[in-house]
Amino acid sequence: MWLLLSEYFGRYPSQGKVARLLLSLGLNVKNGRVHCGDIEIADIALARAAGVDRRIVRSTIETIEAEKALHDVFAALHSTAMLRDVAPVLGWSCIEIVPTDAHSSGILAEIMGVIAEGGISVRQALVDDPLLMEEPRLFIITESTVPPEILPRIKACRGVKSIVLH
Repeated sequence: MWLLLSEYFGRYPSQGKVARLLLSLGLNVKNGRVHCGDIEIADIALARAAGVDRRIVRSTIETIEAEKALHDVFAALHSTAMLRDVAPVLGWSCIEIVPTDAHSSGILAEIMGVIAEGGISVRQALVDDPLLMEEPRLFIITESTVPPEILPRIKACRGVKSIVLH
């Protein structure tokens, strides 16, 4: 993904900053506007969030719409609700996994196996894309509190560097 962005925004770092923000938040671009679902986001709000001038946001949108490869990606994005901070309020748990190497395969599968063996229902699993995030994480939201005896088993899974329980 970074290769695609750098191909179009490599010479325009401020536009690249806006494009990364849109991508990381799952904001899509259609008809010259930025949206979160059906909600239109103002250029000035995006500019503030990205730390750039609003004209840079407008230029970024124009670049995205002018290039088919970019348009196809940004038109298909969807944001999703992250339940990490809501979990404790609902009596659920959130396990944050820091991987040793986020590019390794099977990390999620092995951890989910341990959780399933413990009879714990998973409400959500969200994985940061290692090509989008500097320090990607795996967040697993469970429907009940995680028994302490399961944590060492999760920590022992291949590819797990550390665990944070929220």
